[in-house]
Amino acid sequence: MAPSKQREDAVGWALQTTPEVLIASKAGRRCTTGRAGTEAVLRAVGCPVLVIRGTRDGCRPQAEMAGVAALTGARDVVLDGSGHLPHTRRPVEVNRLLRDFTGPGTPLPAPRRRAGRRVLFLSSPIGLGHVGRDVAIAEALRRHRPGVEVDWLAQHPITEVLRRRGERVHPASAFLASEAAHVDAEAGVHDLHAFHAVRRMDAILVANFMLFADLVAEERYDLWIGDEAWELDHFLHENPGLKRSPYAWLTDFVGWLPMPDGGTAEAELTADYNAEMVEHVAKLPEVRDRAVFVGNPSDLVDDPLGPGLPTVREWTLEHFAFSGYIGAPVRAAAREPMLCVATAGGSGTGTGLLRRVIDAYPVARRSLPGLRLIVVAGPRIDPASLTAPEGVEVRGYVDRLDELLASCDLAVTHGGLTTTMTLTAHRRPFLYVPLRHHFEQNRHVRHRLDAYRAGRCLSWAETEPDALAAAMVAEIGRPVDYRPVETGGADRAAALLAELI
Repeated sequence: MAPSKQREDAVGWALQTTPEVLIASKAGRRCTTGRAGTEAVLRAVGCPVLVIRGTRDGCRPQAEMAGVAALTGARDVVLDGSGHLPHTRRPVEVNRLLRDFTGPGTPLPAPRRRAGRRVLFLSSPIGLGHVGRDVAIAEALRRHRPGVEVDWLAQHPITEVLRRRGERVHPASAFLASEAAHVDAEAGVHDLHAFHAVRRMDAILVANFMLFADLVAEERYDLWIGDEAWELDHFLHENPGLKRSPYAWLTDFVGWLPMPDGGTAEAELTADYNAEMVEHVAKLPEVRDRAVFVGNPSDLVDDPLGPGLPTVREWTLEHFAFSGYIGAPVRAAAREPMLCVATAGGSGTGTGLLRRVIDAYPVARRSLPGLRLIVVAGPRIDPASLTAPEGVEVRGYVDRLDELLASCDLAVTHGGLTTTMTLTAHRRPFLYVPLRHHFEQNRHVRHRLDAYRAGRCLSWAETEPDALAAAMVAEIGRPVDYRPVETGGADRAAALLAELI
């Protein structure tokens, strides 16, 4: 990804050794000394050799690297413009060279030969928010382009939603590395450094892009759609020669933003990533045939992308079309007085919040004797890990959770966009507690909810049982004055995408 990550990795690898190992590497009895000895060892190599080097390598002389290739009879690949450690600077290119050199690996499932128009959809597996809107877009796209077939390259937990909706998950999805498991491992108690978690996901993103590239090399698609599929967008810009079809990018936020306690270092890192994004689009505008912002211009923050860069609002207005809010259709549900729903999304990061709501429930019930609480653990939290007192029902994954949210009298949730906007659209009072250090929930989503005058934001420190119970009692059933949420976003997005087929 961005050069700063490569430098950090290189320093980290170097620090894994010791002075004794470094001494042994020079003084060991099995080490060759002098040019003649080194050349003799290289001439004795009897297996196939691949040398990959960059023209801008400042650590080893070009003649030295070329000499190694000549003495071993290697295939000598020179990457123009690459510096030292090309496997970190150009990982997709190097991986493809290694794959071709070592021979084919595990074959992908045999492609289904179909003659109609086909779309490959990649939907971010970090939570469940993306897949709900993406299924709505796919359904609208079929109306705009009758007969179009949609395949999904997807992983748990969104595959659960897709299968229940009758969507086709491509068999190659079984080979994807889990992004959701990585995020769960990065999270603390109601705490996720979202930017750093994605930044440390680089090896997973490379692996998943490699799978995507192999898939589309074997199967023809008329359109690729990536909803916050970071690997697809980044590595297509890094490897534009691999683009074989029109490509559309969807997102509901633009700009990596530093958290206040991240200091100068985090501000510099997020600016580095934003600058790379700006440079990609400026240098290769043809990679994204369409960029769609899931929302409206009023949803954009005014934060700068970094020193010398435009603001989020300025840059997004110039480079994106806007679909407006996209919500899955919800059947009308009768309001259930005194029902509180607690949910923490499709990842495993919400356990702490759910437990605090459960702890607050007996306190709140003393003021509201008829209060009922349904706790939705979601697909990645074991419901058995949540001990529920009388009056509390714990459920696991709930299909069409939006229908339950539309019927409640109060919801307590994290700061995820889809859940909070569903509650806003259905004019339900809710408390939301953004994950600590989650820049998107704390900045982008909160800005959008403030614009809709929706919800009451609590900090994690305000969710101790007595304080949370008091907030629940104050908010349940409260008349709201939210700004109306527009409809038809899925159809607008589909119309923008249909133009590319």
